[in-house]
Amino acid sequence: MALKCGIVGLPNVGKSTLFNALTSAKALAANYPFATKEPNIGVITVPDPRLDKLSELVNPQKVIPTTVDIVDIAGLIKGASKGEGLGNQFLGNIRETDAIIHVVRCFDDDNVVHVDGSVDPVRDKMIIDTELILKDIETVEKKVDKFRRTAKSGDKESKKMVEVGDALLAHLESEQPARSFETSEEGEEIVKDLYLLTAKPILYVCNVDEDSFPGGNKHTEAFKVEAAKEKAEVILVSAQIEAEIAELDTKEERLEFLEEMGLEEAGVNRVIRASYQLLNLLTYFTAGEKEVRAWTITNGTKAPGAAGVIHTDFEKGFIRAEVIHYADYVEFGSEAGARDAGKLGVEGKEYVVQDGDVMHFRFNV
Repeated sequence: MALKCGIVGLPNVGKSTLFNALTSAKALAANYPFATKEPNIGVITVPDPRLDKLSELVNPQKVIPTTVDIVDIAGLIKGASKGEGLGNQFLGNIRETDAIIHVVRCFDDDNVVHVDGSVDPVRDKMIIDTELILKDIETVEKKVDKFRRTAKSGDKESKKMVEVGDALLAHLESEQPARSFETSEEGEEIVKDLYLLTAKPILYVCNVDEDSFPGGNKHTEAFKVEAAKEKAEVILVSAQIEAEIAELDTKEERLEFLEEMGLEEAGVNRVIRASYQLLNLLTYFTAGEKEVRAWTITNGTKAPGAAGVIHTDFEKGFIRAEVIHYADYVEFGSEAGARDAGKLGVEGKEYVVQDGDVMHFRFNV
């Protein structure tokens, strides 16, 4: 699925360092503003211990995990909504993503300059929030103005557009993001069609120094209070530690490093899983001797749609799906074991796929 998370933040907060750790890419990470001018795009593997367990049971020729696209976007400054710095480019790149990973700087280091001269993650968040909201206000105003004339003539759709648009404008002008705007189902569709920047789901990542990980510091505590106001998830990482882990060649070396640091897993794993959830995605599996594979679908997808992710012919000629829930597959050790225990279900077109389902599709082309 071509869904993308965009990494955003002010210059010099650690976006590119985090991107490198997430993707093991080598984006330029430098100590000056706008080190990233063009967005770097990478593919990240979603860590899933269920895939490892299924592989252990099936012993396939190949194991294929699911992935998410990640985009490292140029740093933002005040005035971006009016084109300052790389503002227009930055905002255009955000518009093309499906969710936002907002990185804030929560470490003190005199050797790494801050674009505003001091470390204050709450202020930094508000700078970006303001620029995104200002751009959204501009978008909504243009749309509403376009429909005002036809609304006055009595056109119902135009009247609804203006009604929802005016309420949304008042919400944005009160410095609240579009994602917290409450309206009817019809209103939600109108807002969705506006493709607003602040309507995108968001995850906050606090980049801390090595000594502040994983417990946090005064900066992270202040930021968590601010993020709680919009009920957003906050994850702490040390981008520098993650970069060091990413440089190691083997899985064994990485595990040894984590053990020495007293960590159970790399911080980027939590960021990746949270990004996956942010996009409202879930995973189902196919398991056979040739391969065990994780497939990505949107939460709420029915069986034919899930089959179509493998191949469009599977969806067109869908007959039924044979489904084993992950826990049953593991408990009985194999497809045959689950079948013998009566845990293999035969599902039709209306079946809503559950996270972790192990599936086999019957189809006719």
